[in-house]
Order: sequence, then structure tokens, then C-alpha cells
Amino acid sequence: MAVPVGGARRVGRVSLKPREVYAPVLASGAVLSLVCSALNVPGRWTLPGMIALLPLIALVARWSPPRAACVAGCLGVAAAAWWPVAQLLSGGPWSWLELAGAALFWVLFAAGAAGAGLYLRRQAALARRVVREARRQQQLELARDLHDFVAHDVTAIVVLAQAARCVASRDPEQVLPLLERIETAGQSALASMDRTVHTLRMAGGGPTAPTPGLEALEELVGRFEGGLLDVDAEAAAALSREADTTAYRVAVEALTNVRRHAHGATRVRVVVRGVPDGTELSVVNDAPPRGSRRGPLVRRLSGGTGLAGLRGRVEAVGGVLNAGPGEAGGWQVSAVFPDANPSRT
Repeated sequence: MAVPVGGARRVGRVSLKPREVYAPVLASGAVLSLVCSALNVPGRWTLPGMIALLPLIALVARWSPPRAACVAGCLGVAAAAWWPVAQLLSGGPWSWLELAGAALFWVLFAAGAAGAGLYLRRQAALARRVVREARRQQQLELARDLHDFVAHDVTAIVVLAQAARCVASRDPEQVLPLLERIETAGQSALASMDRTVHTLRMAGGGPTAPTPGLEALEELVGRFEGGLLDVDAEAAAALSREADTTAYRVAVEALTNVRRHAHGATRVRVVVRGVPDGTELSVVNDAPPRGSRRGPLVRRLSGGTGLAGLRGRVEAVGGVLNAGPGEAGGWQVSAVFPDANPSRT
């Protein structure tokens, strides 16, 4: 009989994992021990089997499903409690207190084995929970990265497309440079998404694509018309890797906000310089002309994590983020990061 592709089954062969047989083996051993105790089998024959039940109880408590573990565990404890009582009764009269003491002695061993298995089970559950939480945090981190890097380029594409639509009828020659910049922004967005997908694929422990840092500022600012960049190389080199990538994210978000909320601003200055508290990154734009309005598409893109999300990132690496009106009537975003080498003067 032919078996459809994707629906293959194993016939006549049962594949069981070792942990799946712990509970049946313990239940069978416990029942056998109870039967032997009822038949007054000498203790020298049943003692090895009784000792073997104790590690089985631990294995069942650690690995077996809860319902099977409960049934098999109860049988195992019952066998451990009845075995010494049966041995004492076969040798002569004993008081009920002595019988109870002997039963309790062996029950403690069984309970200890079960407790050890349950402890290991709980630790494994906690470890799985930690792993799930770590993966969830990683997914949130990747989502924030995708927003920080892609939103900037997507906003640029929208703004440039609106500009091309406005100048197409008046000055067609200006459309081609705008289309080239749209192409560059689109390629940058695709590169950011490719980097995120690569990170997801390699999350199992392999190498991951590096997150851009301040070394990528020149390319970032170069894609912004009217962008000016002033970087103190010594101050930038003093940052830790975490602060370096966070500073780049601040620049990306600040430039994105300029495109979203300061439509018409003609100049943006990005400065990296040393300050007494460490290294400062500032992004300052001039005031947009009066009467300028954001296009409808830009207005729809104005949501997101924004500076509120960046504040948490900056504070996580020991920095301070400030945002507010600039001296020339525009807007200023400033982030100060501690140096990785505090001895820098």
C-alpha cells in the first residue's frame, strides 16, 4: 500500500524514549514488591528490588507526565512503606509503634527520592521559563531595531516621493536625483531587514551581523539633504560597543523625527564631541519655514516607539537623553554617554 508523501508512518515498530518507560517500570516494580511482601518472600531476595525502586521514584518525579508520575509514585511509596512491615510481621510480634516507625523510615527514603526528582523538575521548568523570556526579550529587541533602522529609510522614501510628485510638473530634471535617493533609501531599508533576518536565523549561537555604530554616521547623514556631520574621533573611540550602537540609534531616530515632524527643515547638524561627563551626540535641526505642512503619508507614519523608547536604551548603557527646542527655533536631541575609558581627558 502506498503512503502519501508527508504522511509516512512506522508500522510494527514502536519508538519509545527512556523517560516514557520510567512510570510503567516503577508501577510494575511496586506491584511486584507488594505481592512478594504479601507472600512473605525473604527480605534477602526483595531488598535489592526495594533499593532499586528509590532511584526509579526520583526518575519518575523528574521526567514522567504528572498523572502517570502520581500513580506510579503512590505505588512506589506504598511498596516502600509495606515492605519493612511485612518483614517484621514474618519474624514475630511487634508493637504498632515499631511497625509504624519502620514504615516511616522507608517512606522518608522514598519521599527524599521523590523530592530530589521534583526539585530537578522545577529547576528545569525555571530554566525553560528563563529561555522563553530571553527569546521574548530578543524578539522585542529585534523589533525595536527594525523600527529604529527601517523607519528612517521608509520615512525618507515617503518624503522624497512627495517631493518628486511636487516637482515633476515644474522641473522634471529634478525627478531623477530624487528617484536615485529613493532607491538608495530602499536599499538601506532592505539591508536593515536582511540584517534582522540574519540575526534571527543565527540566534542559535552562530555569529550574527554586527549592529551599526558611529562609524556609519557619515553614510546616514549623507542621505539627509542639508545634513552636516562633525565627529570627534577620539570621543567616538572612547565609547563602549553598547554605547556606540545606542548612539547610532539615537541619531537614526532623531533624523527620522526631523523628516516626520519638521517637514521643510533645510539643515540638520549631527555632532559627536567629548564633554566632561563622557561623549555627547547631538542632533539639531533648524526651524521649518512658516506654513510648511507634513504630507498625508508622513502624518500616517508619525507613530512609533520614538524618543520614549530611546530613553530606556540610553539609560541602560549609563547615559542621559534630553530633547527639546533648539536655540535657533528648531529641535535638539542630545545624548551623553559615559566613556569606556574614564581616564580620558
